[in-house]
Amino acid sequence: MTNPTRRAVFLAGSAMAALPGMAQTTPLEAATDLRLWYRQPAREWVQALPVGSGRLGAMVFGGTAVEQLQLNESTLWGGGPYDPVNPQAAGALPEIRRLIDAGQYADASALAAAKFMATPLWQMPYQTLGALKLSFPGLADAGEGYVRDLDLDAATARTRFSHGGVAFAREVIASAPDQVIAVRLSADKMGAISVDLAFDSPLKPTVAAEGGDTLVFSGRNAGQHGIASALTVDCRVKVVAKGGKVLAQDQGLSVRGADEVLLLIVAGTSYRRFDDVSGDPAADNRARLARVARKPWPVLLADHQADHRRLFRKVAVDFGTTGAALRPTDERIRLSPTTDDPALAALYFQYGRYLLIACSRRGGQPANLQGLWNDSMNPPWGSKFTININTEMNYWPAEPTGLAECVKPLVEMVRDLSVTGARTAKAMYGARGWVAHHNTDLWRATAPIDGAEYGVWPTGGAWLCKHLWDHYDYGRDTAYLADVYPLMKGAALFFLDALVVDPKSGRLVTNPSISPENNHGRGSALVAGPTMDEAILRDLFDNCIAAARILGRDAPLAAEFAATRDRLAPYRIGKEGQLQEWQEDWDAGAMDIHHRHVSHLYGLFPSDQIALDLTPDLAAAARKTLETRGDLSTGWAIAWRLNLWARLGQGDHAHGILKLLLSPERTYPNMFDAHPPFQIDGNFGGTSGMTEMILQSRNGAVHLLPALPSAWPNGKLTGLRARGGLGVDVWWKDGKLLRARLTADKPGRHMVRVAGRSFVADMRQGERIELVMRDDQLRRG
Repeated sequence: MTNPTRRAVFLAGSAMAALPGMAQTTPLEAATDLRLWYRQPAREWVQALPVGSGRLGAMVFGGTAVEQLQLNESTLWGGGPYDPVNPQAAGALPEIRRLIDAGQYADASALAAAKFMATPLWQMPYQTLGALKLSFPGLADAGEGYVRDLDLDAATARTRFSHGGVAFAREVIASAPDQVIAVRLSADKMGAISVDLAFDSPLKPTVAAEGGDTLVFSGRNAGQHGIASALTVDCRVKVVAKGGKVLAQDQGLSVRGADEVLLLIVAGTSYRRFDDVSGDPAADNRARLARVARKPWPVLLADHQADHRRLFRKVAVDFGTTGAALRPTDERIRLSPTTDDPALAALYFQYGRYLLIACSRRGGQPANLQGLWNDSMNPPWGSKFTININTEMNYWPAEPTGLAECVKPLVEMVRDLSVTGARTAKAMYGARGWVAHHNTDLWRATAPIDGAEYGVWPTGGAWLCKHLWDHYDYGRDTAYLADVYPLMKGAALFFLDALVVDPKSGRLVTNPSISPENNHGRGSALVAGPTMDEAILRDLFDNCIAAARILGRDAPLAAEFAATRDRLAPYRIGKEGQLQEWQEDWDAGAMDIHHRHVSHLYGLFPSDQIALDLTPDLAAAARKTLETRGDLSTGWAIAWRLNLWARLGQGDHAHGILKLLLSPERTYPNMFDAHPPFQIDGNFGGTSGMTEMILQSRNGAVHLLPALPSAWPNGKLTGLRARGGLGVDVWWKDGKLLRARLTADKPGRHMVRVAGRSFVADMRQGERIELVMRDDQLRRG
């Protein structure tokens, strides 16, 4: 037997460095690995692979002669602090309401457009830093044995190829502990690494070398919509070379003849808070680089992977594996409509969790419309926080899939909104508490934007408060609840003041509002009391009442919340058997009966006000609505339908919708969701929907395998979370529960249901029990 070549040892080592303890494999052999992998570099942004630290993000293209890392920093947005409330809004509000009550919807819309909407009418966009370009003299555009991949478990993007008998490897990580993007360039031949570094940015920064080994990018964000630029921007790349020389060039750095090169990338802005831009990003970045540069690559990598795996490895999934899993990821997606590939669904499930870990970490911004990754100065819809569904969908999988920690940035954004939203509530509505409409941005703008057809929707903040409650309900931390209860109470206080009586029914309704983002076909989208609003407010009041009881405070106010809740307009079933979207039976006459939004089904999911086992008539009406709307829609809208059909217990139908989501029309080659264009909410909604097929934590019970499809007869999903501080692991075989394991973080009683059978578990803190189906009954194992 011959000795292995240095090249073979090098390639094996580069693969194993990202997965310690794993035997050497090729992509074709590692069919069940949690990796996205490809045989060619990315030609387009939606083929590149994302890494993120929660604050810093990069899209890695995997080029050979020229590599680029498109960079983002989560606080780089347009403009600066501003208050968009229209000073004419409060004066126009009574007349807008009168016109809506009179059925003069077009006139109400015209008045709202003239005097009620925000100034400026558009919020600030999320912006790109640009790209770091790496040019490798002497290398060709294509290499032999080329493979690039993104290892979800290792949170590492890698590129490997050979050229001229030399094997090259490149590894990219975005470390949350060190808040640095690190790039390791290596080869199996001494002195083989030569590279030129340069920035390419639409910000038109000043670029210069500092200290002979650091490339410095200095600039400002862009003003937008009449709001002046307010942020200073600093980005730095430090070169740490083993062997060879580092040379300063005009607006660049060059490395020649190195054995190995480590690039350390840091970035930041002067943003401190929505009303404070006094930071010093250059000083912060110098200090960070000085600290991180003392870490050798193995330590930097190990710290990064330990931090990532602490979250990522909480959940394991297996829906089965077929030969389709042997193909590169882009081929699997292209062939998914006609291929049995359950492992692709599992990969998509874990990719959603990977993305949330990468773009939403403590101390950073919440996941926006594109998560963290954006290559434009003016991305679609500004890549803002759209809070009439998209931001909330981003966080649907967080609690049930073990990523509660990732919710922290969302909680902090709601805290900010309670400040800016209080100004908006008082100035626009003369109300107590706080309000946020259908969008917000880095500056926490809360006034209605985009035009009267979509912007006049006052329940965005109320919906966000459901996530505050859910974070408590899954973890049962009363200290946390005491901290966020004032935010929830403030949102509810606004509606005590802002709700009005519907003269037709005598019920309390929002007015003006819309059913996002649909038009009822009577001259405007504006309306009073759309079904979604009333449902969101039922949850808000109920959760505030429960929180007040748990905390032992505000009993008189809780009674007022209860009285107001009882006066809200109820669900209504229309003449076609559908759940009505509006107070009137207008669904059949709506401008788009196949509309992407299914706002009025909020009560089915993400809420649990409508359920097959508790409100069968309303569940049947919701199903009728879904059948009318149709399954095929935009990417994120398909994901919402996936969750809804799972709640209806229709596993095979839900699986069919999942196949639509995984199709090449709705999933890009890098597995980003295609609206189109890219919106990350579809990824998160897909992970949530698959969770709902296996586990539903609703209506005071844990439902196991409520929508298991026949396509996944055998499998497991472990590490899930249920309400009440409960861990849940599920295994199934031949389409039936094999066993389930419950782990109680808190003492309590838990009702578990599966296949029409129930089991009540009274559990002590730290107790673990197993359940099995025996003699057609659910019993302890």
